Amino acid sequence: MTLRTALNDFKRTRDRRHQFPGELRSTTGSFSGLDSRLVHVDNDGSLRDYSYPLCGLTGIDRSRFGIETGSTTWFSADADQRYRGDAGVVETIHDCGDWAVVQTDCTIEQAHVTRFELRGDAPADVSLRAFVDFAPDGRTGQQSLLMHGNSVEAYHRSEHDFIGVSTELDTVAGQIPERFSELVDDDPVSFPRDTGARRYEDTTLTGGVLLSAPFVDGGVTLTTLLTDANDTDRDTALSTIDRLVSDHYTSETLLEAGQAQRRWTVPAETPNRESVVADLRVLSLLSAANGARIAAPDFDPYYVTSGGYGYTWFRDDAEISAFLLEADGTFDLGLDSWHQRSAEFYCRTQQPDGSWPHRVWPGDETLAPGWANARLESGSDADYQADQTASVTSFLATYLRTGEPADPECIEATLGRAVESIDDTLADDGLPIACQNAWENMQGRFTHTAATFLHAYAAVARAPVCATLRDHARSQAETVLSSLDALWTGDRYALREHDGTIDNRLDSATLALPAACRVAAEAIDLPAETRDRLYTHVETTLDGLERDTGDIRGLIRFEGDDWRRGSQDREKIWTVSTAWGANSAAQLGALLRDADDSRAAAAYTRSRDLLGEILPGGSLVQSSGYLPEQLFDDGTPDCGTPLGWPHALRLATVAHLDDAGELTAEPLSVRE
Repeated sequence: MTLRTALNDFKRTRDRRHQFPGELRSTTGSFSGLDSRLVHVDNDGSLRDYSYPLCGLTGIDRSRFGIETGSTTWFSADADQRYRGDAGVVETIHDCGDWAVVQTDCTIEQAHVTRFELRGDAPADVSLRAFVDFAPDGRTGQQSLLMHGNSVEAYHRSEHDFIGVSTELDTVAGQIPERFSELVDDDPVSFPRDTGARRYEDTTLTGGVLLSAPFVDGGVTLTTLLTDANDTDRDTALSTIDRLVSDHYTSETLLEAGQAQRRWTVPAETPNRESVVADLRVLSLLSAANGARIAAPDFDPYYVTSGGYGYTWFRDDAEISAFLLEADGTFDLGLDSWHQRSAEFYCRTQQPDGSWPHRVWPGDETLAPGWANARLESGSDADYQADQTASVTSFLATYLRTGEPADPECIEATLGRAVESIDDTLADDGLPIACQNAWENMQGRFTHTAATFLHAYAAVARAPVCATLRDHARSQAETVLSSLDALWTGDRYALREHDGTIDNRLDSATLALPAACRVAAEAIDLPAETRDRLYTHVETTLDGLERDTGDIRGLIRFEGDDWRRGSQDREKIWTVSTAWGANSAAQLGALLRDADDSRAAAAYTRSRDLLGEILPGGSLVQSSGYLPEQLFDDGTPDCGTPLGWPHALRLATVAHLDDAGELTAEPLSVRE
């Protein structure tokens, strides 16, 4: 997203009730991109790149498609869109009355192929009209176009972007971006446009192009390719364009190419197969070639209302890795290479002190902009998210125990340094020091952070590491478990202790406790009183955070959450919190069942009930199958979409309930 498009969006949406102006929303449409490029196909078929965090190339900033039959008709946002197959092939059907244009999109490595085919009683002479505006190197100035027969090249310095068609280009015209006077005007600019009087070079010194190409034998293929001139020369790029537009001359060949990209297998008999496929697709979409995942497609690159989402947080990524490991063990999804990539990524990015930084760029693993890098600075650790290091530790220890890592010695060494780092952030009273929380908006000594410490220590205590490390981790797990007493308030564990005061608000992040205690029970003694407290805590937390607006139902993040409320008076419902509630109740059910506690049945029932709201057909799920981070009370999705964390939570919860024989014990709570 360039500043020009951000300003245009601000002008169009500044008066809308449930949209924050200046953002690059992905709450409509679907994504294609199981390789190194991530392309959004909106409901009107327009394309836009969210690829920069994954591959370092900016690509398409904005686009628009339509057909010409004597006059031009641009496609509208009421098209019918769906995924074809299990991979990332998107089909969008544009209704033209007695006929239709079927658009099929598939991202292949750093290329994106779009096939347009006529269906029904179409006119004899139909042409594709396409406006595509590239932003090579993220620039909207100092660009230029080169014409190559049926292909066009847009470039700045390193990044060179190409577009080509399978038939003859009838017309090609450079599009002039907004002029300075238009940028400061109150009204947005609509593209494509007739710019009228201009300097000779204006339509060449641009990244935007308007072209038309005829449908031949009922179809036409359009391909874009992003390249770095240091890696790919022009002749190779043009040859790639020519090959792609000729290879994928039907929607079926494009579907075959998309299916070949899949890096997982979901057996036909897998329970809730639709949601399992959707979760794996989303997590693959968000992954760079090295396996590192962005939190979500970056809807806010200018930090209009947030700190951006197109980065790898080690907490989110490690939690996702752990959930994938669990689900793979149940459903046999063929994710061995995923687990190995993640383990190697964590080992490479560990800091000398054993911790992991706030966030990194997934594509090259370099330090990304952030506000919680106290371990890289001097002074207090308050601006450090200690739970991130603990989450990575838990995954690596579990993978070392249950998986088949290529280099177990490297993982063990990484775990040794990680435990030392966690020790360094554990206070004398057995609770984590004051630091930032999982939601990144407070400082204090959090129950959630303590839960991740307990989980990490217990996981290492069970791992095949040296006896000295195991014994130390077991002792530390006992210390943290005992110290949690200080955060117990009578019917819940507090959100935090801050400056000597207990903040007893309900917080969905504290729902990490049952999973941590379940792992701990395999390594240390878990008192019956702890199980009683966990049951009370989960019931109190779910009851207190659940909201039913009539349109949607789920959990809010924590009491008093005022982030991105807009004009809404109350806290918004979050899919992460709702999925966490479903997973936490399932973990509690397992813990109670292992202790022959009859309350396990009630916990599993609560898990299934919440899970129903995030399964296909549930109130929090979009027609694309995506889980947005949060929703307004009327069901309008907001923020990062799709968000990886709740998809991984959903996948693991389905696997857990199925493995426990509890998935279909009674109907799930899905709204009509």
